[in-house]
Amino acid sequence: MPRRLLAVPVAALLLLAGCGSEDPPPPPQVTFTAGAASAVARPAQYCDVELTQCLTDAAAPVRLAVPPGTPVQVTVPPEIAQTPWQVVFSYADAAGTPADERSPVFAPDARSDWTLELGAPDSRLLTAEVQQYGPPPQPNPQTGEMEFPIRASWVLNAG
Repeated sequence: MPRRLLAVPVAALLLLAGCGSEDPPPPPQVTFTAGAASAVARPAQYCDVELTQCLTDAAAPVRLAVPPGTPVQVTVPPEIAQTPWQVVFSYADAAGTPADERSPVFAPDARSDWTLELGAPDSRLLTAEVQQYGPPPQPNPQTGEMEFPIRASWVLNAG
């Protein structure tokens, strides 16, 4: 009889142990669309909320042909849209002069997409990067300037 009583708790412990060992869900992905073509990017950098554990994936940036003057639709899933996020991008004008810009910072739950449009029709997109903000900003102890930690980023290289 004692063996039977012992077997039930061991079986229950094995079941409970199995429940807790599930793999975490995969990191969210971002979709970049230009015209009829699109590319889905996994994060190039992805950290936990406290920024204590980060993963880097050098193969994560995606490539998408973006003809000059073509808008790029950036779509993020709820896991990103429920936090502050923005798009940082680089482009070259008709003379080939590079420039860097950024979208506004979107407030949590404000939107899940944004259309990146360059000012001049002959400007050519070089890169676009979705940045998901992490913990609240804090002053840098050495400089006193506010730092806005980036938790994760998804990168598009325009071809």
